[in-house]
Amino acid sequence: MKEKNYITPFGLKRLIDERDFLLKIERPKVVSVVSWAASLGDRSENADYIYGKKRLREIDRRLKFLGKRINLALIVDPLSIKSKTIQFGASVIFREESGEEKKVTIVGIDEINIEKGMISWKSPIGKTLLGKMVGDFCTVIKPNGEIELEIVDLDYKEISIDRYKEESWK
Repeated sequence: MKEKNYITPFGLKRLIDERDFLLKIERPKVVSVVSWAASLGDRSENADYIYGKKRLREIDRRLKFLGKRINLALIVDPLSIKSKTIQFGASVIFREESGEEKKVTIVGIDEINIEKGMISWKSPIGKTLLGKMVGDFCTVIKPNGEIELEIVDLDYKEISIDRYKEESWK
């Protein structure tokens, strides 16, 4: 049985945008350069040809990966969730033992962005938070030890992630 790829609507859109960019813009551009370089004759020392072929393999590998992730996608829209327990798509504020409060949003593995507090539902914190409620205390087992957390707030709202940009893959 294949593992489901839980993802938010924005996360899926980002994967599709990247796939479309690679398929419709980047790959045809590289194919054009490789064709031109091949027409010059000797390919053994032709940098455009050698690099182009390598780049085509990278693009095709990434397209295959994106295709699998998109096909396995199980869309979960946080706006449709009405729950008092923490589930996929939840935005959670918790307080650490030190008193410091942190906000995280539980997302799919293709949407992780630590700087923006977007953590995977499979991460140690994500796994521990799932099923908890506001007011609950829980212990997160991390590679460098344990930390105690108190759930302070929980919300289900639209999750916006950065749009796919050409530069983000290179």
